[in-house]
Amino acid sequence: AAKAAAAAAASNQQQQLRSNQWAKSAGLRGRLSLDPGLLDFRPGTDGRVLDTVRLLRGRLAARHGDFLLAAAAAAGSAKEAEAMIKEATALEELPAETTAVAASAEVSAPTSGSGKKIVDGDGEEKRAEKGPGFEPDWSRFEGAFSKEMLPAEQGYEGTVSFITEVVDLLLEYLHRINDRSNKVLDFHHPHQLREALSHCLEIPVEPRDLEQILSDCKETLKYAVKTGHPRFFNQLSSGLDVIAMAGEWLTAATNTNMFTYEIAPVFVLMEEVTLQKMREHIGWESGDGILAPGGSISNLYAAMVARYNRFPEVKMRGMRAVPELAMFTSKDAHYSVKKSAAILGMGMDSVYLVDTDNRGKMLPEHLEQLIGLARSRGQEPFFVSATGGTTVLGAFDPLDAIADVCERHGLWFHVDTAWGGGVLLSQRHRHLLAGVQRADSVTWNPHKLMGVTLQCSVILLPERHIGLLQGCNGMQADYLFQQDKQYDVSYDTGDKSIQCGRRNDIFKLWLSWRA
Repeated sequence: AAKAAAAAAASNQQQQLRSNQWAKSAGLRGRLSLDPGLLDFRPGTDGRVLDTVRLLRGRLAARHGDFLLAAAAAAGSAKEAEAMIKEATALEELPAETTAVAASAEVSAPTSGSGKKIVDGDGEEKRAEKGPGFEPDWSRFEGAFSKEMLPAEQGYEGTVSFITEVVDLLLEYLHRINDRSNKVLDFHHPHQLREALSHCLEIPVEPRDLEQILSDCKETLKYAVKTGHPRFFNQLSSGLDVIAMAGEWLTAATNTNMFTYEIAPVFVLMEEVTLQKMREHIGWESGDGILAPGGSISNLYAAMVARYNRFPEVKMRGMRAVPELAMFTSKDAHYSVKKSAAILGMGMDSVYLVDTDNRGKMLPEHLEQLIGLARSRGQEPFFVSATGGTTVLGAFDPLDAIADVCERHGLWFHVDTAWGGGVLLSQRHRHLLAGVQRADSVTWNPHKLMGVTLQCSVILLPERHIGLLQGCNGMQADYLFQQDKQYDVSYDTGDKSIQCGRRNDIFKLWLSWRA
């Protein structure tokens, strides 16, 4: 560690030296107050100021004008900065909008920590030898956030006032949606609703004040569908669990990502504990799993992992490495099974739809016939998706009988119990999913029968398939999933996800379940 630190210090020293030399050659007198790591300084670059501006713009142009302040810092004095900006503008190649900003910019001179200009004995402004040195005037960017709220220095009280009013709005909304005398929805056709919201729907060039923002919140709630209303039955998810809602609020406040333990330590542990609890209800002692953005994606995970388990070479070589494949599900199953086949490049024609009885349950004998038919056509069957609670009829397929067919033919047995998974928590109704413990993978959506706020879905695998999610999806990006971290990197669960950024959907589920 000491050697590494010394090497890093030496490297930084060399980089600063190169930066200063290059800055001098560019006519900036070497008084560069920017972190050299922000700029790609290249020895041997010609001395035109435009090159400096290009470099600055490349890193700092997310907000037009940032690079101008950086240029002022590099110049070391307001006078030099003004000349440099004018010269850069004259050299063209700057966006018109940025050129206009440059032409009208007032660049502040360097100041001390007390805000006073720093002047040497000859009257020339220069960097202070002690203290924070150059402090740019950020007043030009005050419109980037409200001065009344955080992160403004005096914004705490304003933040409390604004959030309190928002909470009052929400409490009033919660009261109204639980009142049966109120409508579930005051319906408007799209053109009517657009007209009703014409005063606030568009995004303006100039910012609106907080009073208008609160008014926008009211208008939004006014026209929203009240899915928490006792008479809302439009979707398979309904009601509003207040504990889960509180969890959603806190999730937004923490605003973190779920790809590594270092950025979401508490939530990663919650996910591990909660998924283990769900596996135990299925009947597995341990296993693997991950939260996904909806049941369709959980079903996609199942098909991907099943294919990878059978043909691991598909990860590198794609569909050219495998024979023509065949999947099977009931004709009443969710459309996401067909969609998964399309996404994975197998095509919707590779999905065979199995007949159902008059209650909507898959017929295992017809499944067996279709497996034989697929093989007679030269296809390779590999995946069967049974359903625990179909979308329209709420039918539960006979899982044990289907598992027997899968075992005879060596097929991956997936159970899509996105809707019906909640019956596993009921001693009275869990028999509906008898045989689910024989599955190779299970989709379960707590935002349905468990009543957790949207969205909340999981894909679960038993112990015998630990490592398949990682093997199928892992990319080992060394800038994110380094293997030499200070902690157990098996808790960096993001590499087994098909996403990079992954939303924190676990806290509301964990909190709701504890309550």
